[in-house]
Amino acid sequence: MFKTARMALLAALFAGIAGPLFAADLPEPQIEEAPPPVVEAQPVDVGGWYIRGDLDYHWSRFGGADYITYGPPPGSNSFDSGKLKGAFSAGAGVGYQVNQYFRTDLTADWLSKSNFNGSTIGTCGGGVACISTDTSSYSALLLLANAYVDIGTWHGVTPYVGAGIGGAWMKWDTLHNSDDDGDFFHRGGKGWRFAYALMAGASYCLTDHVKLDVGYRYSHINGGRMFEYAAGAGGTTGAGPGFDRGINVHEVRGGLRYQFGQSDCAPPPEPYQPEPIYTK
Repeated sequence: MFKTARMALLAALFAGIAGPLFAADLPEPQIEEAPPPVVEAQPVDVGGWYIRGDLDYHWSRFGGADYITYGPPPGSNSFDSGKLKGAFSAGAGVGYQVNQYFRTDLTADWLSKSNFNGSTIGTCGGGVACISTDTSSYSALLLLANAYVDIGTWHGVTPYVGAGIGGAWMKWDTLHNSDDDGDFFHRGGKGWRFAYALMAGASYCLTDHVKLDVGYRYSHINGGRMFEYAAGAGGTTGAGPGFDRGINVHEVRGGLRYQFGQSDCAPPPEPYQPEPIYTK
């Protein structure tokens, strides 16, 4: 019995000493760092309403004009020359950015007075051929519905092309006609006309929501009534009405656009990065 107790005591002592020794030889579990999750960049949801304001300087090209004469002899005549001087204009509009590459807007532009100088060749008193000088001016309110394609952005600059269609309220001032028979005044014509436009330019981000817009616009205003009838020498004969053949307008424009929605000028929000997960 004593021998059995002694054997049990020796076994216990051996287990107490050998256990730590064997445990020290066993490798410790490794903590592995899980690879960070892959977060894909989300496309920027560009879009929303915007407003715009523009200033420009424009050059108008006179397409010619025809007028009626009542003799002698009666018939139809045309201006032999006609030029329009440049002028300033201003406009405003509201639009919608559909996505990063397409937008539309409605614009209203007031084209300030552009002075007109022209001449005609006709017959004065006594059947003598004479040349008249004619002066007037025109102004117009141009209303257009426009669509644009923003081609892309490089170094903050976004070039674009566009087109518009609408109408113009055209107003000619009194036409002053002067020749050997004297001075005659024709009341100017006015009214709505069909118009369209083509444009190209580029925008640049000034702030997160404000863009500088610089470009060129070509506008065509259809022909219409230019002036009314006026009596000739002695009140017996006269000329009018007259009809211009249309106006071509070339504009150099500059303005600002303010984007209310998500603008492509604003940096995209930082993607969410979850904390790394460690596993044993």
